[in-house]
Amino acid sequence: LQMFLVWGSQDLGINILLIVGIGLMLFAMNWWLALLVFIPAPLVAALSVTSWRLIHRYMHRFFSRWSRLNAFLNESLTGLRVVRAFAQEPREVSRFHERSGDLAVTSTEAERIWSALFAVLGLLIAVGTLLVWYVGGRGVLFGDMTLGTLMAFLMLVGMFYGPVQAMSWLINWSSRSLTAAERVFEVLDSELEVGRDEDKVAVARIEGRIEFNHVTFGYDRHKPVLKDVCLAIQPGEMIGLVGHSGAGKTTCVNLLCRFYRADEGEVRVDGVSLNSIRLEDLRRQIGMVPQDTFLFSGTIAENIGYAKPSATREEIIKAAKIANAHDFILRKPDGYETLVGETGRNLSAGERQRIAIARAVLHAPRILILDEATSQVDVETESLIQEAIARLVRGRTTIAIAHRLSTLKNADRLVVLKEGKVVEVGTHDELLAKADGEFHRLVEKYQQVSRVKAVER
Repeated sequence: LQMFLVWGSQDLGINILLIVGIGLMLFAMNWWLALLVFIPAPLVAALSVTSWRLIHRYMHRFFSRWSRLNAFLNESLTGLRVVRAFAQEPREVSRFHERSGDLAVTSTEAERIWSALFAVLGLLIAVGTLLVWYVGGRGVLFGDMTLGTLMAFLMLVGMFYGPVQAMSWLINWSSRSLTAAERVFEVLDSELEVGRDEDKVAVARIEGRIEFNHVTFGYDRHKPVLKDVCLAIQPGEMIGLVGHSGAGKTTCVNLLCRFYRADEGEVRVDGVSLNSIRLEDLRRQIGMVPQDTFLFSGTIAENIGYAKPSATREEIIKAAKIANAHDFILRKPDGYETLVGETGRNLSAGERQRIAIARAVLHAPRILILDEATSQVDVETESLIQEAIARLVRGRTTIAIAHRLSTLKNADRLVVLKEGKVVEVGTHDELLAKADGEFHRLVEKYQQVSRVKAVER
């Protein structure tokens, strides 16, 4: 696209000027012969338009399959350890050949159309030139024009057809560039989340009251994940979301962070509709410790300080101490300057999780979200993380999601979700006392699984 805008547009302008200028000179020398030169023009124009449309269509397929191939390569390289662990290299190679083959076929078809256009265009130009030779030669023989005039005219004909052939090459180039431009503008024209909500309510500080008011939502509108959810969370309260996988726990969090908007009902923070609050103000005061912690390719200090770019080293160390991360960081060869590697691969799951907690501490949010924060660690590390979380949640409205139900004992209230609906709300002991309750059944299943795992060990 850049090359076409810089060089292609220049070539296009120059070729148009040459065609117009030389065409006028041809008519000035001999209008009858000039008409013969232009006889192939309608066919050339028709072929060019048809070819451009076909090439443009193939370029759409080409870029689509190119994106598909790149996505496949990224996925395969990222999951290379899994591929090797299950000895699936032949399968992945076969999938690569399939996708690259589709790309090659599409590219070949586009090149074939352009090559056919170029060949037919050359034939039409040759026909036009032969007509000039024939009619002009007869004119010289019968004394209607001199040989010098004919040769000068033929020289101009060659100069005229050169830019015409170049235009066919520009057709191929422009179709590729236009397709690339369409993909660029798809990104540029997408609506920005931040920066277009100047008319929204600016909130300097959130107290932390959260309300789900008859909220219904589905990633597919015809298949709701949440159904008429009503829930009120007080400032500073810790709520545990409990339920089977697919019950809607993470979806509640996604709506609170305004990653999605409710199909029906509304989510309110401090009595203000979530959709009326400036997105930047909202997310600045929400902190998250996710199940799958993502770390950037940088140092430990840079990853902790990501939540607050202006943070001093003292603030970073203080946050790490609160998160029980300071000791293990100091045991690293380079301490806080230790490189974590791509996605934090140089650290263990527990170490990554504690860095994520330190990052949340430094962010100092008013609303805290803990999404399975201890699901992938051993008992000793879980104890350290739980201790860090206990410090982190003080004075903050907290929503915690956990499959290990024992980790939610300290929650002020538990909210039990089933098939997208709130079926129970109460303290851990209150819900456990209901023998026929959903939470009681979940605890029994959890204990059965724990006993089986203990026997297997």
